Amino acid sequence: MDDLLNDFLAETTEILAEAGGAIVAWEADPADRTQLDAIFRLLHTIKGSSGFLPLPRVTALSHAAEDALDQVRRGARTATPALVSAILGIVDRLNSLCDALGDQGSEPAGDDRAVIAALDTADAADAAAEAPPSLAQPEEPQAMPGDAAPVEVAGIPLRREDDLAGETQSWRSIRVPLQLLDSVMTGVTDIVLARNEFARMLRESGVDPAIIGAFDRLSDSIAAMRQSVSHMRMQRIDKLFAPLPRIVRDLARDLGKKVHFETTGGEVELDREMMENIRDPLIHIIRNAIDHGVEPLEDRVKAGKNITATLSVSARQSGNQIEIAVRDDGRGLSPDKIVAKAVGAQLISAAEARQLSMEDKLDLIFRPGFSTASRVTEVSGRGVGMDIVKANIEKIGGVVELQNDEGCGLALILRVPMTLTIISGLMLRAGGYDFAVPRGAVREILLENSDTVRIDRVGGGEVATIRGERYPLLRLETVLGCGDTPGPDVDADEEEEDRAIVVVRPSQGQSYALSVAAIHDQEELVIKPAAPMIMATGLYAGTTLPDHGRPVLLLDVQGLIGAAGIDASEAGRNALREADAVADSGEDLDRAQLLLFEEEGCALRGVRLSVVERVEDIAADAFFMTGGRVAVRIGEDILPVHAAKKPEGPANVKLLRLYDGRSALCYPIATIRDIVRLPLDMQPAPTPGTIAGVTLVSGEPVELIDPHWLMAQHVQPIREGAAGQPLCQLLDDDDGWGEHFLAPLLRAAGYRVERIRPETGESATAAERAAAAPRPDILLSLTDEGSDAARDAPGPDVPVIRLRSSALPAGPEDQSVYRYDRAALFEALGRHVGRGRGHG
Repeated sequence: MDDLLNDFLAETTEILAEAGGAIVAWEADPADRTQLDAIFRLLHTIKGSSGFLPLPRVTALSHAAEDALDQVRRGARTATPALVSAILGIVDRLNSLCDALGDQGSEPAGDDRAVIAALDTADAADAAAEAPPSLAQPEEPQAMPGDAAPVEVAGIPLRREDDLAGETQSWRSIRVPLQLLDSVMTGVTDIVLARNEFARMLRESGVDPAIIGAFDRLSDSIAAMRQSVSHMRMQRIDKLFAPLPRIVRDLARDLGKKVHFETTGGEVELDREMMENIRDPLIHIIRNAIDHGVEPLEDRVKAGKNITATLSVSARQSGNQIEIAVRDDGRGLSPDKIVAKAVGAQLISAAEARQLSMEDKLDLIFRPGFSTASRVTEVSGRGVGMDIVKANIEKIGGVVELQNDEGCGLALILRVPMTLTIISGLMLRAGGYDFAVPRGAVREILLENSDTVRIDRVGGGEVATIRGERYPLLRLETVLGCGDTPGPDVDADEEEEDRAIVVVRPSQGQSYALSVAAIHDQEELVIKPAAPMIMATGLYAGTTLPDHGRPVLLLDVQGLIGAAGIDASEAGRNALREADAVADSGEDLDRAQLLLFEEEGCALRGVRLSVVERVEDIAADAFFMTGGRVAVRIGEDILPVHAAKKPEGPANVKLLRLYDGRSALCYPIATIRDIVRLPLDMQPAPTPGTIAGVTLVSGEPVELIDPHWLMAQHVQPIREGAAGQPLCQLLDDDDGWGEHFLAPLLRAAGYRVERIRPETGESATAAERAAAAPRPDILLSLTDEGSDAARDAPGPDVPVIRLRSSALPAGPEDQSVYRYDRAALFEALGRHVGRGRGHG
């Protein structure tokens, strides 16, 4: 409690000092809405902070001032000098209470009714008259000059200035400017880098052991100094979580609700400045979750929920970011109700509301002045909570995300960056480049050719089995795209001989294997944010400068999962283990892997897991129509989609990527249900189509999709390589029709095309021209009736198709083909190409 009270007093003193100056500035310009909003939020912060400490007088005073300012904001009151004086009186009284709290450790008894009443009577006061000095403390008697005895005023003992001079107030602390701390941290990090480089030089030079011993002592001192300086800026986040249980308990009792509260991740460390900026937003979210999110007991009973709601706060580190999640199992957010409230409060118009997407509707809760509360209370209803949350988080470079499940709960995710920090990192190599990973995320390191490691290929991906435990395998070069463009120091033989596998655990419940070319040493690394374009890839958590002096990127071990599109969760690895168990028992592996999924407007469906390359979420704007069919752009690929129309709206679309070894097809689904064994009994469908048949899984009918039929409908046939394609020669006139009209058609059908022109003179026959050229499979003559196509043929056994420009043949003996009769052209090609190859 002492730590909490000390933090509250230090923070409140600063706020009151800022509020005093802001109130005076506002008095000079009452029309300044920005200044008014700033004062309002400062007092709102004091009220919220005092809510988790037994400070009823502070809460009542700040709530009364906040209420008066809110009336001015809504236009119900005018900012008169008397009102300003009354608010300054509240600020003076709060300052007096803070002094008493610092001395006594608890709030003294006293009566603040006169100070609060001055707010109500301010409108009736003479606007031109100055507010009397006693307004701030109307009931306090004035001490007479020379009066040495302390005077008790409203429960607060007043003392002379000389009595206070020799005292040290326990709650006061030294505030060091952030710039100075940054300067100290930068100096220490430079020392750490210099030490690392010096250590490398000593190892390579083979100096006297006495020098090594002296250096080790210096190194220990540097490490201790580095740790102390780091602690100046970093502290465990459980200090931020400490007051939350009391807030939840008191507020739940006041509202007549039962709430079970839990926190995880308290060991995560966060910059002190970041923590101070997160404190107020987090309290706002907690109070809103209990007041708005958690339903009354009778409503939870009607909904079939436990009468005790669950509210959790968790923290985890991902690279150079801290993620704080607040989750409740309450009613969640209703987009329609949010829009109705926003329209009713005139935050948006009805026309604007009709244009909003689902995400935009939810984002309305961050609008200033928005509230779903039906009445104003000390807890909520003024519409200042969520806009303050977003403003404060974005001010420090963070983001706020909503994960809404209407009727089941809401999660608010705060992602904030870490400032300059020093971590223990593992240096590794891939594609000729050096990278680093946080040592705390590394569970195990092995050689890829070790007897304890087995690598298998499953469904288009790789799986590493390490002592019976299966992990999805990522090859770092493939994920980063540096395999085709190796770095300057790459040695191809070395890259393949001693490859290593790093088992990575990015967060609780997730694990995967990362294949790299080599593992170097472990070092203490100074992590700084990388360039915005690099950070935007989601693959890197920052940059560092190890002892070799070359910049190195720190990998985001969580971001690698997203880039590779793998399931590293416990459920995903359980599916791999189940597949292993079935394989060991001798059963059909295909029968053991049936992916069950739900599709919009359809019954439960399933597909063999062996044809599913991956499951991925793709933004709706990546889909487009081409040739009357739906396609999707994924990275550098354009893939066909089995859908009647392209999806609409901002939400992501979940896709199954079906893969036949050469081609891929995307199949949209709603959600994945489970992975089960494929039953042996199936009722086949009466006609070929999307559904191959129906079967029962745990008594529930499941439609099995036919991947063979789907591929036949959507995937373009794969042509043979150039060496296996028939060669067509075009005997073309100078008009270029064959080059521009016919050649593209033939190439699209899988033919190689070579264009030649008719020559003049007996010495320039086609056979002579072909003496040094590849022999064609067929000749297409585009000349008109006067041409001797047989003369132009490259050989007696090469068939010739003559194309005419007129629609009607010249006579009964005319075997030519009209140049725009596509069906007749391909029929002739099919009839003659075989003969040209010696088959007819």
